[in-house]
Amino acid sequence: MSTFKAPKGTYDLIPPQSAQYLAVREAIAAPLRNSGYGYIETPGFENVELFARGVGESTDIVTKEMYAFETKGGDRLALRPEGTASVLRAALEANLHKAGNLPVKLWYSGSYYRYERPQKGRYRHFSQVGAEAIGAEDPALDAELIILADQAYRSLGLREFRILLNSLGDAECRPVYRAALQDFLRGLDLDEDTLRRAEINPLRVLDDKRESVQKQLTGAPLLRDYLCDACKAYHEEVRELITAAGVAFEDDPKLVRGLDYYTRTTFEFVHDGLGSQSAVGGGGRYDGLSEMIGGPGLPSVGWALGVDRTVLALEAEGVELDLPSTTSVFAVPLGDEARRVLFAKVTELRKVGVAADFSYGGKGLKAAMKAANRSGARYALVLGERDLAEGLVQVKDMESGEQTAVGLNEVVAELESRL
Repeated sequence: MSTFKAPKGTYDLIPPQSAQYLAVREAIAAPLRNSGYGYIETPGFENVELFARGVGESTDIVTKEMYAFETKGGDRLALRPEGTASVLRAALEANLHKAGNLPVKLWYSGSYYRYERPQKGRYRHFSQVGAEAIGAEDPALDAELIILADQAYRSLGLREFRILLNSLGDAECRPVYRAALQDFLRGLDLDEDTLRRAEINPLRVLDDKRESVQKQLTGAPLLRDYLCDACKAYHEEVRELITAAGVAFEDDPKLVRGLDYYTRTTFEFVHDGLGSQSAVGGGGRYDGLSEMIGGPGLPSVGWALGVDRTVLALEAEGVELDLPSTTSVFAVPLGDEARRVLFAKVTELRKVGVAADFSYGGKGLKAAMKAANRSGARYALVLGERDLAEGLVQVKDMESGEQTAVGLNEVVAELESRL
């Protein structure tokens, strides 16, 4: 046993399960790449203030969950707890909003970090794929992102997820609702921390998962009753576009999401097979975030989907992904000269795109064939001294057990055509 273990609340991705994670990331990214989104990658840590301003001083993420530290040079940094603020910072720093037509459409994939109480589906290190469309206020953009996420999940074979949809209003109508909600909350029996949160951002109290709080929220004013005409019209168009695309959703007037920067459209993907950690992804519009972090006004919308939770959702539905075998051909040399010749053939196979592996370590035939079996290869190449002298190699079909002799000079083309 090693002296060291993975830190609490984290996990290692190891084969063969890691192939499932890669397939999920690829499936989520594929619709984005087909829709004009370019890949962006940001550092794993940022200035603490970026998240304090963007994510929100009152959020649990900033007050309790960020991994913050001070560098030797005195800079206050934090491991990124989410992706949107980092992506927007990078886009502004590179002046992408000045380079051409808006919106700037970006997608990303990476690891994020929050100090939370670990449980199934909630980790201190987790993986997400996200998308952001920066610099345009258009209901079609909100609808596009929801449709693309739905498309990604369905391409994986998921069926039992639900899309929850709400509008959080804008700078015109939300302050009126905020005041009404604060008046309501002040009359409840809440602890000091929750009352303090209610004064900073009362919408966050609606997102409180504690049963003692939720019981008291019955009869709380709903934001949909306070939306201005512009927000109502915007939200209705988003709903109509999603419906026209054949994507089912549920209106959820209590949906808030956990970040302060959201405005207007907000949505969540939930899967009831995951227990308390039912959200597999979500997002929304964040029209004021650019100004919060010192940029110009850039209305934007985006989402992040959890890779870890998507894998759990697949398990809950019993969906097995059709993953390609990591090895198609496994080469078994018998003798030093056969080893040299067959290694060259493996290299040729790889060059033409055939996944090939080799029996390393000088194993005997029995041990090498066991290794070929474990590799999942469709074909084994067996080369001994007699075959070598005749310029042949034995090609064994690992499914049927059938074995045929093929000329050494023809074996690469033969396997390429079979596979």
